[in-house]
Amino acid sequence: MREQARDLDRGGRGDERGLDRMGDKDNVGFRTRGRRRGCSFCSDDAEPIDYKDPQGLRYFVTERGKIVPRRISGVCAKHQRSVQLAIKRARTIALLPFTTND
Repeated sequence: MREQARDLDRGGRGDERGLDRMGDKDNVGFRTRGRRRGCSFCSDDAEPIDYKDPQGLRYFVTERGKIVPRRISGVCAKHQRSVQLAIKRARTIALLPFTTND
């Protein structure tokens, strides 16, 4: 009787199934952390960041017009600042839109 009460306190996941308190690690709730990719601009043969190239900057802007963060785009902090500045300059001279027409 007391063992059943303990299992209910754990959310019904007792040790009889061999699971820990969070459940099986193959569940969808767990994220796997892969290896971080390096900055694409830090390599020697990379194209320079230019505000006059809107097609190159579209990768760093979402469909809604927001600038993609570093953790998503995978660039280093130094190059993220220059990408951000290039996007803002391209928006000012109307090469990139500020927002969408939704």
